[in-house]
Amino acid sequence: MFKNSRLAVDKSANSLPSKQQDLLGAMSILLVITLLTSAGGSPIEHNVSTIWEGFIWGIADPVISLDRFTGIVALGLLSARFARGNWLNITFVLAAVCGQLINLSPVMLPAPSIVIATATIVLGIMLVTLIPIHWLAIAILSVIFGIFQGYSDATSIIGAAIPTAITFVISVAFSQTVIVMSARKIGVIFGMNEINQILPKIIRFVGLVFCAIGIVFLGYSII
Repeated sequence: MFKNSRLAVDKSANSLPSKQQDLLGAMSILLVITLLTSAGGSPIEHNVSTIWEGFIWGIADPVISLDRFTGIVALGLLSARFARGNWLNITFVLAAVCGQLINLSPVMLPAPSIVIATATIVLGIMLVTLIPIHWLAIAILSVIFGIFQGYSDATSIIGAAIPTAITFVISVAFSQTVIVMSARKIGVIFGMNEINQILPKIIRFVGLVFCAIGIVFLGYSII
């Protein structure tokens, strides 16, 4: 009996690296796509006019902008610090949906690109720092980040038919959920390997890179 339970523990321990590699591989592919599409300094401009385009661009929009993508990943990694961090991610996705609806209404939000870049910088700083951060602060930031990111995403569906707009909104929410939950899973796996001190250093280095990306896009938005 003890032998079998011991074997089960060994199997679960050995399965962590493979899960980690799969998730890191998927996130790396998305990062390459993001870098390629953001190479010109801004994401691909597009207007959505059909349901199919709404689906395709809805899936792609959270990925093709480097500052938005890195912000989502940073939020997912931060949520791994909390037992109920999934609620932070859900809050972000719901806020992004609200942001898209705001863009389709007469209400206008000021300087979305500046806010998104600033949020990316702050999230990166939170990853770098070792100071404990209250979950409420991250929740407020995730709401602000989500609203302005959704507002910016919905620019491409202004004037689109209702079925097309609904398809786009659902697709964006799905893509954001997959990215942020995958990032959280990576953060959880890294946290389960606390004996290896290299992993926390990698997370802090990633946070530093995210800060740099946010600063670049902030400068690009202001100029």
